[in-house]
Amino acid sequence: MGRKAYPATAAIRVLRQARVDFSVRQYPYRPHGGAVHAAECLKLSPHRVIKTLVMRRKNGDALLILMHGGTAVSTRALARQIGARKIQPCEPALAEKLTGYPVGGISPFGTRTRLPVYAEATIFELDTIHINAGRRGMLVALHPAELQRILGAVAVSVGQD
Repeated sequence: MGRKAYPATAAIRVLRQARVDFSVRQYPYRPHGGAVHAAECLKLSPHRVIKTLVMRRKNGDALLILMHGGTAVSTRALARQIGARKIQPCEPALAEKLTGYPVGGISPFGTRTRLPVYAEATIFELDTIHINAGRRGMLVALHPAELQRILGAVAVSVGQD
């Protein structure tokens, strides 16, 4: 078997170990380009490119929220749906410490600290999603049901355009 043209990140190792059917897509990373830039580079709808955001509750407990590229998260709606007082974005340094990934390359798979995962409910309606593979400029394409199977992702409705 030949050598892969992409690095084996912690996320890739988790997916392989779980026997997930996935493919890797790479693109030229641009700081602050986000999921929309990745979608443009790969000629995908931003709706199919899923961003991984690290948030935290008022008490400091962190969590991951998965959202369509180009769609914002209503932290107020998220707090209500998960029974939290307040939710806010996590500081980049803490996000990197908790996940083990650099901001712009955070994957929900293979995080350093196991965090609860919430995903916009409409993500599960798609046949294929593209989500960060644990490195800037690298996504994995897979079936969204794997988010529930591997991560125990809980569906929420918190997107706002």
